[in-house]
This record gives sequence, C-alpha cells and structure tokens, in this order.
Amino acid sequence: MADDDGRPARVDDVHELAVAMPHVTVENGTGDNPIYQVGGKSFIFFRNPRPDAYDPETGERYADVIVFWVASAADKEALVQDEDSPFFTTPHFNGHPSVLLRASRIGEISRAELAEVVQDAWLARASARRASDWLASRDGPR
Repeated sequence: MADDDGRPARVDDVHELAVAMPHVTVENGTGDNPIYQVGGKSFIFFRNPRPDAYDPETGERYADVIVFWVASAADKEALVQDEDSPFFTTPHFNGHPSVLLRASRIGEISRAELAEVVQDAWLARASARRASDWLASRDGPR
C-alpha cells in the first residue's frame, strides 16, 4: 500500500486508479465527461447535471456526480445505507447496479477506500477471464 493511501481521496485519484486497471479505454461522454470502460462496458462515468440528483434545499442539480458500478444489490446497499456516507443513489438508479458519489464529497473517503471502489467497479464489468487474471496477478488476498 502506498504511503498516501490513507489520505483523503481526490477526483484526480478516480482518473488515475481507473486507467491503472487492465484493458481500460476512456470515452468522452456528453460535455467531454470521461467514461471508463473495460471490454466496451462502462464501470465509472462522470455525469452531467440531471434532474434526479439535486440539492434538496435549493433544488440545484448536482454538477459533480460520479457513477461507479457495483457487483450486486447487497454491495450497493452496503455503500448507501449509512446516511453519513458520501455514496448515494436516486430513484432513477433503482434496480441499477451502481452508486453515486459527488466529487465535492470525495475527500470523505480515503484514497485506499476509493481504490477499492474503483477496483470493485472494474471487477463488476470485466469479463470473467479478465477479472480472474487480474485477481490472480495481485500480491495478496482481496
């Protein structure tokens, strides 16, 4: 583990960690927002402001939402169930295997925690072969 893994996560870490995973391509979405893919499947993307994610006090749409795929509904629930967690979901994502995170709150998790979320997002979308190869190449157990 790198010395800085305990520090608060930054948006730049999302980009760095995502492209460090094997077989990743980066597409540009609306507004040139990056979409990280493995095998043509998105695993992380940056959203434009949408009506489903907004400040409950002002009604202003969040302009800094990052979407991370998860492997299961249980994984999603584990990330969003704590009201103090920076991860959340909206009714638009009901039944969708993903969680949302505002870039403005990313520092509430450590870089190491973010790395786990990024890796899990990649694993949720990678082929079984790529996932197996990557897991086998790691030094220790997950």
